[in-house]
Amino acid sequence: MTDNRLLAEMTERSREVFRRVVEGYLASGEPVGSRTLTRTLSEQVSAATIRNVMQDLEFLGLLDSPHVSAGRVPTQRGLRLFVDGFLETGTLAEADRERIDATLGSNDLDVTALLDQVGTALSGITRGASIVLAPKQQAAIRHIEFVSLSPERALVVLVLADGQVENRLFRPPPGQTPSSMREAANFLNALAEGRTMSDLRGMMGAEIARRRQEIDSLARDLVESGLVVWENAGESSERLIVRGQSNLLDGATEADVERIRGLFDDLERKRDIAEFLDLAEEGDGVRIFIGSENKLFSLSGSSLVVSPYMNADRKIIGAVGVIGPTRLNYGRVVPIVDYTAQLVGRLVADRGRV
Repeated sequence: MTDNRLLAEMTERSREVFRRVVEGYLASGEPVGSRTLTRTLSEQVSAATIRNVMQDLEFLGLLDSPHVSAGRVPTQRGLRLFVDGFLETGTLAEADRERIDATLGSNDLDVTALLDQVGTALSGITRGASIVLAPKQQAAIRHIEFVSLSPERALVVLVLADGQVENRLFRPPPGQTPSSMREAANFLNALAEGRTMSDLRGMMGAEIARRRQEIDSLARDLVESGLVVWENAGESSERLIVRGQSNLLDGATEADVERIRGLFDDLERKRDIAEFLDLAEEGDGVRIFIGSENKLFSLSGSSLVVSPYMNADRKIIGAVGVIGPTRLNYGRVVPIVDYTAQLVGRLVADRGRV
């Protein structure tokens, strides 16, 4: 049975019991028992009657009983049904709006610094971990340099016309020498000045082909490897900013801690970052992913509330989101994420950076 059909066929009593159980769990994180519900339901019914209703909801896969006689908690399917059919988001609280506005009110920050502050504010306001996907860097290039750190590690330094400096580690092709790195850097700098990374990438194939005799194969491989550092979608075309990881550890069990550590190991390795933006692009406005619905964070037992933001041409260029436990206060977090995404989009568009 689909969730829509299931929702339509639920009685008024089962709908209210289900809603009260989920709301109680989201508020406390604890299982909700029948005796607790006898004090909150709109109609006077016995605890035994409520237990029968809860057993029916458990049979339908909407509730679970973690321990014998310990009350019920919603399953992932139950949380999904609640979010789709019962959740009331309301309006953004004035105190939350003021904190977000104060964070984004500075005009002297570049876009990267601005988005870093956005992440810090979202984390502080929601008490969860925040994720901000920054837009591609489109500033013109001033200088490129490769630095050998070891036979298997090298650093590529990108100096931009606006004064920003990007540093990235990468694994160079086997056999690189300081000489080949200098040759590769000279080759790139002759082409790069005044062009963005996207412009440069578009020229590289044809330019290398024309000048194949002017650059040896090792340097050519290095050129291609170095550019992948910025152009590969999983590394740097988008920049992932994560703040507030420690918030997810408050009150967590040992098993929760291990799952959350796994989540942030994935984030630190920037695995599947491009997919984060894809998730936001698949639907309009705020989207909610609960547990394993989101394969980015399916092992963490967490929920993700995410919304894209757009530039002046109404093109999606990034996203902001909050990660929290599945018992996240969705009604409060959704308007916070929605408002922040809209505000970031306007500010980025006004600055004409993307």
